[in-house]
Amino acid sequence: MSISSKLGVAVLGASLLLVGCSGDDGKAGATGATGATGATGATGSTGSTGAPGQDATDTSIALTVLGSFASGLFDESSAEIVGYAPSLKYAYVVNAAQKTIDIIDVASPTAFEVDQIDTPVKTLAVTDDVEALLDLAAGSLGEANSIAVSNETLAVVIQGSSKQDTGYVAFYTTDGTFLNKAFRTGSLPDMIEFTPDGTMAVIANEGEPNGDYSVDPEGSITLVDMTAGAANLSATDVFQLRFDAFNAGGTKTLGEGVRVSAKASSVAADLEPEYVTISGDSSYAYVSLQENNAIAVVDLAEREITAVHSLGMIDHSIPGNELDASNRDGAVNIRNWPIFGTPMPDTIASYEYNDVTYLLTANEGDGREYLTDAADAAACTAAGGFEFDDGDCFHYLDEIRIRDIDAAAFDGDLLARLPADFQENEQLGRLKVITNLGTTGDCASLAVSGQPSAADCTYESLHSYGSRSFSIYNTDTWERVYDSGSDFERITANRLGVDRFNSTNDENDSGDSRSDDKGPEPEALEVGVINGKTYAFIGAERVGGIFVYDITNPESAEFVQYLNNRDFSVADVEAAVQAGQKGLDLGPESIKFVPASDSPTSEPMLIVGNEVSGTTTFYGITVTGPAN
Repeated sequence: MSISSKLGVAVLGASLLLVGCSGDDGKAGATGATGATGATGATGSTGSTGAPGQDATDTSIALTVLGSFASGLFDESSAEIVGYAPSLKYAYVVNAAQKTIDIIDVASPTAFEVDQIDTPVKTLAVTDDVEALLDLAAGSLGEANSIAVSNETLAVVIQGSSKQDTGYVAFYTTDGTFLNKAFRTGSLPDMIEFTPDGTMAVIANEGEPNGDYSVDPEGSITLVDMTAGAANLSATDVFQLRFDAFNAGGTKTLGEGVRVSAKASSVAADLEPEYVTISGDSSYAYVSLQENNAIAVVDLAEREITAVHSLGMIDHSIPGNELDASNRDGAVNIRNWPIFGTPMPDTIASYEYNDVTYLLTANEGDGREYLTDAADAAACTAAGGFEFDDGDCFHYLDEIRIRDIDAAAFDGDLLARLPADFQENEQLGRLKVITNLGTTGDCASLAVSGQPSAADCTYESLHSYGSRSFSIYNTDTWERVYDSGSDFERITANRLGVDRFNSTNDENDSGDSRSDDKGPEPEALEVGVINGKTYAFIGAERVGGIFVYDITNPESAEFVQYLNNRDFSVADVEAAVQAGQKGLDLGPESIKFVPASDSPTSEPMLIVGNEVSGTTTFYGITVTGPAN
C-alpha cells in the first residue's frame, strides 16, 4: 500500500472515531478581531408631528360669588345641608324651619344676584309624605336634618317629634317624586351619605339625651343596601349598627383618649355619631363622634363598626398653634398658651393619596349642655336642676370658664406654666374649657352636674372646645399629618381687622365676641379635585367666609384664598335678610363641590348653605396660574 493510501485510511479512521464520540468537541478558540463598520444606510423618511405638549406652568384657583338664593328667613335654619343633581341642574336645600326640602333650579346661578326673596321650583313636604305613608299621626315627625343625592335618587333623613325618638329615611327621585319608601333609622338621624359607587347609604344617628338627661338613647349607624335600586327597597335592606360591643365587658375596646361623659350610663349611650364620609373605594365609612372627639370606622362589606379612634389634642403652647383666648382684651391677641385644643369635629371629608385614605376634620368643638324651662330657681331645683338662669334650668353642663374654677383646683405644675394673673378676663379667665378633661381625683361632682368641685377634683391640664383649625389624618396609622394651626384667626384678623375679627354670626357689631368660645368656629367642609389638584374648602360658622387650601399632598397643605360674602356695614342684619338682601351670608353650615363636568357654568362650582342668613350661595371656581 502506498504512503498516500495509508494516510487516507488513517484519516478515515479518525473521522469515524470522532463520529462515535459526538459531544466531545474541543474548547472554542479566542474571539477574532471586530470587522470594519459597514457603510451608513440611507436616511428614512420624516415621521408625523406629535401632539403638542402640555404647558408646565403650575395652576391655582380663585373663588367668585355668582349669586345667592334668599329664603328671607333669619336665624331659623332655613338653609342647612345642600345637595346637587347634575342631570337636572337642581340644588337641594334642607329647610329645617319649615320641615321641607327646597329645590332650586341653578341652570343660571347668576340669576340670583338681585336683592329679593327667591322662590324654589319645588318644595318637598317630607314629614307630611312619611307620616301619610306610614299612617303616623300628624306631628309625629320633626324636621329634616340631611340629604344626599346619588344618580337619580334623593335621600332625606328626618328626626322624630323629639330628638330621642326613632327617626326615618325617605327616598325620592331627583325631580321630587316620592317613591313611597321610608324606613326607621336610629334616634336623631343627623347625616346621610351615599357610597361613591351608589350601592349603600350610611346614616349617622346621634342619639342625643333629653333636656334633663333622664333619657339618653344609644348613638347608632344605619346602613341601607341600595343594590336593588331605591324604588325596590324593603325593610330587609336596612341594617342598624350599635356600639354595645364597646361597653364595659364588651368584645371591643375604645381607642385611647376617646372622651366619654362623666354622666354616661354606658359607652354606647354616650357615643354620638354626627357626620359621615366614605373611602373612595366604597369599602369604609368614617363617622365623626363630635362630643367624644373621635372617629368610628365602619367596614361596609361586613356591616360592622370595627374601631373608634381618638383624634388627640392640639397643643396651643407650640408655635403655630396660637389663639386669641379673650373677648375682653379689646384687641387681636393671638398668642401661645399652655392649654390644649380638643378638635371635636362635626363635618369631616376624605380623599385618596398614594393609595391611602386621608381624613379631613373641621375642628369646631361642641359642649354638652342639657336644660329645661323653669319659672324660677325653686322650680328648677324641684325639677332636679343645679342652676337657674333667666328661664333656663340647667341639669348638666360640661363647660366652665377658667375664671370660675376654684383656685385650689389647679395642680401646682399647671400653675407653674401659667402667668400669675391667668384667671383675669383679659388673660384666660373668659375661655371656656371642658370640665372632665385633664382632671385627677374622683371628681364625683362631674357625674351629677358636670361642674367640678375643688374638694374632689384637680386640674393638671386645661382643654378648650375645638382647635380653630382643620386637620388631616392618615387613616392607616391615625397620625395627624397636618393642622392649619392659627391660620384661620391670623388670616381673618389681617383681612377683617379688630372690629370684625372673631365676630358672631347674627349681628355685625360684634368684633372679638367669639374669642372666649371657639373663635371662627370651622364648621362646613368639602373636598374637590380641579385640574389634578385636590382642594379643601372650609366654612367658618361664626365670622363667615370660605377658606381654600391646596391639600394635594396631605403633609404640605397650602393656603390659597379666603373669601367672605358678608357685608359687615349692614346695621340691622335681621331686617336686611328678611328683605332678601344678597351679599350677607351668615353661618355657613354645609358646602357641596360641583366639578366642571357637572356644573351649569362648565367651571367648577361650590354650593354653600348659610344657616343664619337663610341664603344658599353659588361660588364659581376659576383656574388661574401660576400658583405662587
